[in-house]
Amino acid sequence: MPKISRRLQSLQAKVEDKDYNPLEALALLKDTATAKFTETAEAHIRLGIDPKYTDQQLRTTVALPKGTGQIVRVAVIARGEKVNEASSAGADIVGSEELIDEIQKGRMDFDKLIATPDVMPQVAKLGKLLGPRGLMPSPKGGTVTFDLAGAIAEFKAGKLEFRADRTGIVHVMFGKTTFSPEDLLVNLKALQETIDRNRPSGAKGRYWRTFYVSATMGPSIKLDINALRDLKLSQAA
Repeated sequence: MPKISRRLQSLQAKVEDKDYNPLEALALLKDTATAKFTETAEAHIRLGIDPKYTDQQLRTTVALPKGTGQIVRVAVIARGEKVNEASSAGADIVGSEELIDEIQKGRMDFDKLIATPDVMPQVAKLGKLLGPRGLMPSPKGGTVTFDLAGAIAEFKAGKLEFRADRTGIVHVMFGKTTFSPEDLLVNLKALQETIDRNRPSGAKGRYWRTFYVSATMGPSIKLDINALRDLKLSQAA
């Protein structure tokens, strides 16, 4: 068993073994974010799905109304006029075949990669490099599109792609610990609604199993799932 630091032990002592009201949980999350850097607010959600079956997989995007608190570097692979369009729309890195070659050689100085559908046959060869990093463009993730301006704007404003891992758990960030509890709640509510809206067709029985939030270096705090789902967005805003 890994040794737990004194800092984390003292923070764990602040967390009770109960389901916390969402706003109370987020206030506690902020209180337990004591690292020497700005920590990320994370959600860890166990769903009643088995992703080895295609009709029980969850992969989608969420637009966080209050943003991510991160500067997102967007790269775009396109051809012709779409290259200029991407540059004008604020993409940080733009290219065609030469950018594919650079990525093959190890260039990874971006957080999101968007590609137009016509270059995907060439981008496909980057799968082994980009897949493990979660950077491979996909239509479901909104990163394979001819609407480059719209996609670039959305991802820079706080749109995130996420998926359930092979055990049916979703790990996703929903802001920074410098956000107010109220702003974190708005983002968390958007995440919950997105997961409900994209419930896989093969998911049977109880869909939501456990829902924990934490700061990057903080203890896990169990959230009252029903309280979050029952919350009206007007209350959270």
